[in-house]
Order: sequence, then C-alpha cells, then structure tokens
Amino acid sequence: MNRAERSYYHQRAPEYDDWYLGAGQYAERVRPGWHAELGSLRATLAGLPACRTLDVACGTGFLTRDLAGEVIALDQSAAMLRIARERLPGAGLVQGDAFSLPFRDASFARLVAAHFYGHLEAPARARFWAETRRVASSLLVVDAAWREDVQPEEWQPRILRDGSRHTVYKRYFTPAQLAAEVGGGRILHSGRWFVAVLG
Repeated sequence: MNRAERSYYHQRAPEYDDWYLGAGQYAERVRPGWHAELGSLRATLAGLPACRTLDVACGTGFLTRDLAGEVIALDQSAAMLRIARERLPGAGLVQGDAFSLPFRDASFARLVAAHFYGHLEAPARARFWAETRRVASSLLVVDAAWREDVQPEEWQPRILRDGSRHTVYKRYFTPAQLAAEVGGGRILHSGRWFVAVLG
C-alpha cells in the first residue's frame, strides 16, 4: 500500500466496524439480508478446523475472532491493532507489511485475507501471492461479492467522519472468479454480499 492508503486505514480505524455493524454512515444504507449473511459467514469461519493461522490485514479483528487455533493477526495500522488488541486477547498481534511478512517460510498452515485482496491492483496481487505461498500452505480469501449494481473493478471515493476524502481501489468477485484466482479453491461462502474461498 502507498502512503495515502496507509493513512486512510489509520484514520478509518475508529469507524471501521460501522461497515460491519450497519452503524454511522452505513446506518441508512439499504443492504437486504446483510446481518443474516454476515452471521452465516462468521459461522463458516468459526467452523473451520483449528490450525496455526496468520490473518493478514486483520483490521480491527472483527472476523479474526472467529478463527480457531493459534492466530497471529497482522496489520500495518497501529490504530487498527489497538482496537484488535481489545477484541483478541488470545491472539498474537504484529504491526507489519503484508508484502514483506516478518515470518519464516512455512510458518503457518493457513493465511487469511479478509477484505484485503480486493483492494490490490495486479502488481500488488503478485507480490502478495508470493508472500502467501512462502509462509503458508493454504489461503482463505474473504471479500465482497459481485452484484449487478456495482462495477467489478473501480476506484471509489470514501469520506470519513472527520470530513477527509480518499480514493480506494476496489474489486468485487463472483465465487468462480475468486476460486480461479486462488488456484481452484473451494468455495466456502457465496452470497449477495460476501464470498469466501479456501485454496
């Protein structure tokens, strides 16, 4: 991520969970079935076999808390990690770079990337894949499902509560597309709002 993107996520940390909870600026957004589907996604994550897991770009740890086993949560934002620390008392928290992971080869059974992969342009995706394959034997990607009311790929304007304006790259995925990108992965969740693939 570049400096502007890092700044955006650092500033967004106090309001990041509003997106999941339908609070703040998301309170008036019409998202039919959102909360039920989010519950289903979380149950799917909680039902995965326990293993040594690295959650990359964990943010506030909203989904990290559903992962069983020994979990290391990494994010580049100290502000995000401060919130995650309160939510994840049993996890190891690391401030670090997703494209230069501070771990030895084959350190994890699984790497999780939730709502991170869809923000990566092609060159960044290649760097991320290289690091993923180096440190983990499997990858779980959770991201935004493609719908007819959104473009598959776009630059989105984002305005935070403090009035700051940002532009964020965003992709949306069909289950088959994400499974193909993960290398023929197994689709764990396919809904209107979320898709999850284990490869």
